[in-house]
Amino acid sequence: MNAELEFEVPTWNQIYNMLLNLADKIRDNGFKPDIIVGVSRGGWPPARVISDLMGNANLANVKAEFYLGVAETKEAPILTQPVSMNVAAKKVLIVDEIADTGKSLNLVKEHIIEKGAEEARIATIYYKPWSIVKPDYYEKETRRWVVFPWEIKETVRKIVKKCKKEKNSIEKETAKLVKAGISTELLEKFLREIFEEENC
Repeated sequence: MNAELEFEVPTWNQIYNMLLNLADKIRDNGFKPDIIVGVSRGGWPPARVISDLMGNANLANVKAEFYLGVAETKEAPILTQPVSMNVAAKKVLIVDEIADTGKSLNLVKEHIIEKGAEEARIATIYYKPWSIVKPDYYEKETRRWVVFPWEIKETVRKIVKKCKKEKNSIEKETAKLVKAGISTELLEKFLREIFEEENC
């Protein structure tokens, strides 16, 4: 585990407030998407909220796989599910939780354009300065590894797996999550469940 890796753990309320601001930015910019496309899986929750805030029920899905673990990626992202709605001649808003490397977002945008979209713009909650794609709309720039409320247990599971593989201290690594804002009670619950699952 990278000793320098720092976590950021936004709450549901913080996420919602950032999405409120994001929806305002999109509206203020005059962009009215015909279809909102959530990038599976992390982009689903923000895409659903943006759909609600913008009063647009045309919500589609696309899936690109890239991350293997915490700060571990494949060589290149792969599109594993094409966009689930016809985007030809439509204005499309692609929504994901974060632009990290930007490679998945780049792949998704190329796919949407290839499918005949009139225009495709990207909105993310977070943006990292090294991303090859700068979203058209984003709310916060960070260099930290962001753990979203919908992926806490998954993150803990990946940390445990990596610590076992590299013979690092699980307690030391998970303590970083507590420091970043995850409650000790929730962390202990997830660790218990993860170890029980492994022993089944």
